[in-house]
Amino acid sequence: MQRRWVFVLLDVLCVLVASLPFIILTLVNNPYKRGFYCSDDSIRYPYLPDTISNGFIAGFTTTATIVLVSIGEAYLVHSNRLYSRSDFNNYVAAVYKVLGTFLFGAGVSQSLTDLAKYMIGRLRPCFLAVCDPDWSRINCSTYVQVETVCRGSPANVTEARLSFYSGHSSFAMYCMVFLALYVQARLCWKWARLLRPTVQSLLVAFALYVGYSRVSDYKHHWSDVLAGFLQGALVAGFTVKYLSDFFKMRPCLEVEDQERPPRASLPLGEGTTTSNHYVYPVSSSSS
Repeated sequence: MQRRWVFVLLDVLCVLVASLPFIILTLVNNPYKRGFYCSDDSIRYPYLPDTISNGFIAGFTTTATIVLVSIGEAYLVHSNRLYSRSDFNNYVAAVYKVLGTFLFGAGVSQSLTDLAKYMIGRLRPCFLAVCDPDWSRINCSTYVQVETVCRGSPANVTEARLSFYSGHSSFAMYCMVFLALYVQARLCWKWARLLRPTVQSLLVAFALYVGYSRVSDYKHHWSDVLAGFLQGALVAGFTVKYLSDFFKMRPCLEVEDQERPPRASLPLGEGTTTSNHYVYPVSSSSS
């Protein structure tokens, strides 16, 4: 029992370490101070409210992840297609492993996103509208440093320096690609032949909608959104491939003789063996 909780604490520590750059950069909130040229039309767009707010995207992705994973793992555990070598509850162990993997990947994705945002300091398309510069103090024949000419809110001006790359796009794409791969691995029955791609297409469509809205809201350049899409998808792919067991080969689960369903007699040929156990083609979840 004590050893199990040590492993849980180690997992929590790893998630926190993976999220550390994101946490520190958010608290310090001091991006690279990039200036601009007066002839740069890419930062002259109007300021518009967010179509997809931070709260909405966090709530939607969190809800979608918890609902899909909870239902998927519950069905697999109930049907004896998923089991754990842990002495803890099978269902709790299965959900814990999937959500823990998801959170670790999300921490890595957000940390990579904020490292780019704060180290590059690219100006958003609506930067001049937020900055509200005092043009009487600006010499447009030179490169303009904005520290002494912006009349807008300092907090908003700082936020307007964080264009590359889109955090909304990277987070949405990470979450939706992770869930799409989860559905691919777990929803594998014949009756789900069309249901699986339908769910996957809706998930990816939501991520694309989030990214497109960032361009139409003038919060990001198209290249910021593209970079966010690529980063989120790559982190999700690597997380599923190397950290999860969604697509790994797993040993079968043995059942007792009295629970063994009848087997059809198959002729033994070259390369075949006999066994005293009936085995199900199930998945396993170690924790």
